[in-house]
Amino acid sequence: MAIELSETAAREVQTIIKQQELDGDKTRLRVGVKGGGCSGFSYLLDLTEQERETDWKFDSHGVKIVCDPKSYLYLDGTKIDFKDEIMGRGFVFQNPNATSSCGCGSSFSA
Repeated sequence: MAIELSETAAREVQTIIKQQELDGDKTRLRVGVKGGGCSGFSYLLDLTEQERETDWKFDSHGVKIVCDPKSYLYLDGTKIDFKDEIMGRGFVFQNPNATSSCGCGSSFSA
């Protein structure tokens, strides 16, 4: 499987890269998890030019994605969307590995 972005999420990432005047050819979206949050794990998104030899690498709608092996155990098959609604805007994770998630959608348990 892989980690995928919706077209909307990919457009948002590309917009952020342009707004921050980053090099679009070198910039990667680093996706990961860390312990914490209301449900046990929190999602991490970061723009970086660093790509480690051990990283899993994906391309989704023109965005290069990297993920460390430990995080990938929890994120394999995850789809990331971007919502811009009255109640707020942000990235939304659809993680098939999550056994539960918090109401805000930014943390999960597995």
